[in-house]
Amino acid sequence: MKIRNSLLALLSVFALGSGVSVDALAAAQHASAKKVAAPAKSVAKVAKVEKSAKGRKMAAAAPVRTSAKSVARRDHAHARVAAAPVVQRANFAPAAAEIDQEGNPLLHSAAFMIADQATGNVLLEKNSDAVLPIASITKLMTAMVVLDARLNLGEILTIGQEDVDTLRGSSSHVPVGTELAREDMLRLALMSSENRAASSLARHYPGGLPAFVAAMNRKAASLGLRETRFSDSTGLNSANVSSARDLVKMVSAASRYPLIREFSTTANYVVSLNGRQRQFNNTNALVSSPDWQIGVSKTGFINESGKCLVMQAWLLNKPMIIVLLDSFGRFTRVADAQRVKRWLESAAVQQKVAANGRGPST
Repeated sequence: MKIRNSLLALLSVFALGSGVSVDALAAAQHASAKKVAAPAKSVAKVAKVEKSAKGRKMAAAAPVRTSAKSVARRDHAHARVAAAPVVQRANFAPAAAEIDQEGNPLLHSAAFMIADQATGNVLLEKNSDAVLPIASITKLMTAMVVLDARLNLGEILTIGQEDVDTLRGSSSHVPVGTELAREDMLRLALMSSENRAASSLARHYPGGLPAFVAAMNRKAASLGLRETRFSDSTGLNSANVSSARDLVKMVSAASRYPLIREFSTTANYVVSLNGRQRQFNNTNALVSSPDWQIGVSKTGFINESGKCLVMQAWLLNKPMIIVLLDSFGRFTRVADAQRVKRWLESAAVQQKVAANGRGPST
């Protein structure tokens, strides 16, 4: 990973080449958010990353000295801690094993980008222009297309045989014949990544699935997503591709929809399926952690994409976009998010000390 010099020098950063716009809803969203760690006057500066060839699967993330199994075991432990209640983690300095010689976090996702949503400044990136399958991250675009169409959210939709996954044979907790309001279908697609719910939303769109996919690609183009293509509403098709840079913009756009913010961060929800109550849980354990204030969340996984995670989260009292693609371990994406959080908090503390004259000059 090629990253620019030290954290303490990060007093200015380059804006995203595509220019992520300031989120007009950031102030309102922030007002309702929980109080988070004290703001820093600037965040650490990170390096411009070596761009990889587009359309080609990236090799594993930054080299580490431990084996893949060791990292996976450690990440599992980190993920369990992340979901558990904590008293205070702000200002927690990253362990030496989590940072490189320049003080930058060692992330184990193959491609990533961390950006300040309000300014568009890129704080950290690697392989950010690589075009990769995005799996169920697709469902954020599915939700935007449904909401843009202003369809009746109370209309009852049915799960049909056409919604069963015959491409990969994935399971579902929503049986064929289930009838749910469009709003609940949308909630289950975002929160629990229910593929049948996402498929039903597309089937019940005016013009059916072909018209829905066309609307998805038009929406991507309108947002300036140059490397993003969609072939279905679920993400089961590996032809649904994007880049970390594009996904920063897509997550920022999704954060402007109140229902997407609500549904994607709901920890659990009970629905009646054919007369029986069933609880559905969020696929991202971090939404249940009191240590995180998350505005938008979506996970994704198919074999071609690896484990993926995108979030809009409030860190250092600012809305940050976190995009982590192609993580090799089950818990690595969550552990990488934790590494980013600790890194940002540690950088803020070091800068505050330096600004007050109690630390070394930089």
